[in-house]
Amino acid sequence: MKERFKFNTVGLFTRDNKATVDFYTKAFGFTTDWDGIQPNVEMTLDDMRIILFPRDAFEQMVSRKFQYHEGFNGTVELAFDVPTFADVDKEYQHALTNGAVSVLSPTTEPWGQRTCYVADPDGNLIEIGSFVED
Repeated sequence: MKERFKFNTVGLFTRDNKATVDFYTKAFGFTTDWDGIQPNVEMTLDDMRIILFPRDAFEQMVSRKFQYHEGFNGTVELAFDVPTFADVDKEYQHALTNGAVSVLSPTTEPWGQRTCYVADPDGNLIEIGSFVED
């Protein structure tokens, strides 16, 4: 059977592309060849892909105004799996060191996952989690 769709990218609308690029490259290791000028940014990490586009440029492109959340965006999350519980704690600290804002510090949940949440410069939620104890 022919594959109909393949989900391969998350797009984020930003207030400040530079701040968001700096965050994802430093906190998570994404790479990009973005020239710092063009509005469209593509970042990759292994087989993951994130694209960024400024909010104001998107509104101009589609001739429509949008409402954006202030503070934390509770409508979607980016989820990163890491190998072990200890890696959750390590990556949480690394994200904070590189500009993330803590939403939920590392916690071992009743369902057996160690998880935490941080927010990027635009308030997008990022989950870092593992189901593998050390």
